[in-house]
Amino acid sequence: MSKPVSICVIGSGYVGLVAAVCFAEMGHHVACVDNDEAKVKLLREGGAPIFERHLPELLARHRGRGVTFTTDLAGAVEQSEAVFIAVGTPQGDAGAADLSYVEAVVAEIARSIHGYKVIVEKSTVPVYTNEWIRRVLHRRGVDPQSFDVLSNPEFLREGTAIMDFLHPDRIVVGASNERSAEVMRRIYEPLTSGSYYAGPDALPGERSASAPAPLLVTSAQSAEIIKHASNAFLALKISFINAVANLAESVDADIVDIAAGMGMDSRIGPSFLSAGLGYGGSCFPKDVAAFHWVAQQQGVNFQLLDEVRKINETQRQVFFNKVRAALWTLRGKRLGALGLAFKGGTDDIRESPAIHVIQMLLEAGASVTAYDPAAMERARELLPPTEKLSYATDLYAAATDADALLILTDWKEFSEIDLTRLKEVIRFPIVIDGRNLYKPQEMLDHGFTYLSVGRPACYQAEEGRPRKSLM
Repeated sequence: MSKPVSICVIGSGYVGLVAAVCFAEMGHHVACVDNDEAKVKLLREGGAPIFERHLPELLARHRGRGVTFTTDLAGAVEQSEAVFIAVGTPQGDAGAADLSYVEAVVAEIARSIHGYKVIVEKSTVPVYTNEWIRRVLHRRGVDPQSFDVLSNPEFLREGTAIMDFLHPDRIVVGASNERSAEVMRRIYEPLTSGSYYAGPDALPGERSASAPAPLLVTSAQSAEIIKHASNAFLALKISFINAVANLAESVDADIVDIAAGMGMDSRIGPSFLSAGLGYGGSCFPKDVAAFHWVAQQQGVNFQLLDEVRKINETQRQVFFNKVRAALWTLRGKRLGALGLAFKGGTDDIRESPAIHVIQMLLEAGASVTAYDPAAMERARELLPPTEKLSYATDLYAAATDADALLILTDWKEFSEIDLTRLKEVIRFPIVIDGRNLYKPQEMLDHGFTYLSVGRPACYQAEEGRPRKSLM
């Protein structure tokens, strides 16, 4: 590749840490900055603060060589050609993104600019944030000729973030001039030229030397909207298929078949058409709210986004009602709950539908024993163990003596349960699947009453002969 670029990444959360190690994997020199001394110490000593596939591998490969971790923002900025801002932008009370962390970082950057710097928005921010960053720098006396501000939104999925970064569908760069765009082309050249994929140690994936990653250069405003619009559209697909699932269930249709038929249409595609408990995590909920807020500020009636949010919130109540209908009353019932993270492959419980459902069950008087392969430590901080809530060491322990087992997160191991063993430990053979991980007939054949999302409920007949029935 061309000459490596010296990069500063500010923030070591999901976006910042993944970006830092992936830039190092691409051959650049990276300083990752965070003001959390404990987190920096953990990273320096070989730990990983988040659960993410391939992250430990890349940290071990590049720590102390391609990437260093520091609390010294000024020093890292001074030594870097490109500065990526990857700090949190939490949702405010009115739905707008809280940009106070971004502003604070920009103020610190302003004190450390000596020579030309490309300052890159990597955090998810509303349109015109690039202009506000520029204004903050101007107000603090920084020479306009010594910096450019760009937008380079991330399109990472938790659980597959490393692969999404190194094998992207697209790389979007919002630049106001060719000088700054050229710096970004140099940074991403290993991916766009295919040279990274030709290397012997490259992580294999969708991209290759003959099919490298595409790069799209737009205005900064367009890049900022691309990020919010993409996440809002994916959230819309999830809410749409869940609304269809509720209709399908009411007429004895099967949402899995319906989604398969829809997904065969190349204009629609199969992704994000899995009915379930709705979306969660750190991105979709706040990005839908922030995009809606931006539209309101511009006088645009984007009511569709409000409906997307309402459907998503309703879906958790729909599932709760399904559990209550199956067990008649929840007070005094003991339930096993599989899943705490908002989806499989991550330990992130932010806006997790699983957590919300468990809270509703506890409020209704049920006792819950929960298990998750990665998220239990984080869940204990939010939901400490009580007389009504405990955490199991594995999925079979969660199911032991339970009146019903609930599947709340789509971990792979939850789709591979030994059903014979499960039936031996559970009190009543009832499985209520919020992720549609099993085929109804398979569950009936193993003697379970099985309820899922958007499909007819399957009850085991009292005389032992299986039958299907609507709820």
